[in-house]
Amino acid sequence: MKASLQLKMGQQLTMTPQLQQAIRLLQLSTLDLQQEIQNALDSNPLLDVDEEFEGDAPADQSTQSEAAESSTAEEVSSAQEAVTDDPVADNDWSENIPDDLPTDSDWDDTWQASASTGSTDSMSNSSSGPSEDFDFDSRNGTTDDLQDHLLWQLNLTPMSDNDRLIAINVIEGIDDDGYLKVELDDILNSLDPELELELDEVEAVLHRIQYFEPSGVGARDLQECLSIQLRQLPQDTPWLPLAQKLIDNHIDLLGSKDYASLMRKLKVKEEELKTVIRGIQELNPRPGSQIDPQASEYVIPDVIVRQVKEDWRVELNPEIAPKLRINEQYASMVKRADSSADNNFIKDHLQEARWFLKSIQSRNETLLKVATKIVEFQLDFFEQGDEAMKPLVLHDIAEAVGMHESTISRVTTQKYMHTPRGIFELKYFFSSHVSTTSGGECSSTAIRAMIKKLIAVESAKKPLSDSKIATMLEEEGIKVARRTVAKYREAMQIPPSNERKRLV
Repeated sequence: MKASLQLKMGQQLTMTPQLQQAIRLLQLSTLDLQQEIQNALDSNPLLDVDEEFEGDAPADQSTQSEAAESSTAEEVSSAQEAVTDDPVADNDWSENIPDDLPTDSDWDDTWQASASTGSTDSMSNSSSGPSEDFDFDSRNGTTDDLQDHLLWQLNLTPMSDNDRLIAINVIEGIDDDGYLKVELDDILNSLDPELELELDEVEAVLHRIQYFEPSGVGARDLQECLSIQLRQLPQDTPWLPLAQKLIDNHIDLLGSKDYASLMRKLKVKEEELKTVIRGIQELNPRPGSQIDPQASEYVIPDVIVRQVKEDWRVELNPEIAPKLRINEQYASMVKRADSSADNNFIKDHLQEARWFLKSIQSRNETLLKVATKIVEFQLDFFEQGDEAMKPLVLHDIAEAVGMHESTISRVTTQKYMHTPRGIFELKYFFSSHVSTTSGGECSSTAIRAMIKKLIAVESAKKPLSDSKIATMLEEEGIKVARRTVAKYREAMQIPPSNERKRLV
């Protein structure tokens, strides 16, 4: 081919690094944003955390602070005098500590031994307040899973070496719900053939594990799990014999809620069957769920909505990220005409710091603007509840704030709003619509709330079917098909009518 020059006209979007950074920060969640800020502080010496309070303190606050400082000074001086006048605090404790300590000694051992001779008042005062480093979750939480919990009990159980080896293999086959998912034959085949073990020995070890905590662990199916828990109940439980007979022989009828057949086969009346079923419902079909190694996760809201008199105010949560500023000491070192490596280093990082601060500010302004418009659109929800939720799509907010829908999608993803009705993701306020008989529109969120309300007040013996719920909604002026009701019900994890039927 012959080389030639051609002139073409076209349009394309060129994203500057500053724009890319602004878009990336916009879609970050609160935790990711905090990590990004920390990375920027670690890598850029021109960025610094602004720990100073903005503005001057009011006169009354300054007066209170001066009074607090004077009272604190008086308390410190009086405490020092008390310590000086107290011979126990000044002499006894120091005399009990030897001059030369062994190299492997622990200071806590020596201090606790000597502190026991001190006054009771000083000890009570020192332990009266909680420690600032006290971490409730780390001290009271657990990171052990179910298998670790079972192995801990196994170590406290006297067993032979062969039985202990079998028990370890059995525990390894128990899942997080507490059920044994491995066949006993497979466990036997996985052991050393030279041990000459029998299947009866594996079965016997399994029965011993089934008496471990939590109750019902090691079962191979639901029937065995409930039966194990029933056997561990006190023998004088009034409804225990009937419950064992029901679980052992008629658990399928209980699952299908065929109460008439249960009363006929067990030869009991309705009140007796209610008592038995009530007792079975107190059992745990997933015993392993009691041992949860997962730590608690907390949602940090990005926006706070509160009502002041008759107005709703939207504010950014000041706790989501630290306040940043330019380090003026380093910024003052920049010289215009200097092209040295040090000066260029400071200039480049100064520009990056300014871009980063501007991107953070742009993110906060966009988030506040979008959240404010959402509150304006869904004002009825904040005042009345879910049933007053209006249909809302991203396009509506995009037009209201003058932004693209993709920007609104980034802002509302993994961002949370704290309201008097709870904490919601911003995506929660967007929903599709269903037509009404009057020609208007109703939000799908409002329809879900209506369905949940109807099911909450239904008769336990004769629950509402999806068709009946659709008919009742149509009477309220909302045209919705039966399959739509079923879809909304399943989305809320509500079982169908035949599974909601109860005798008690």
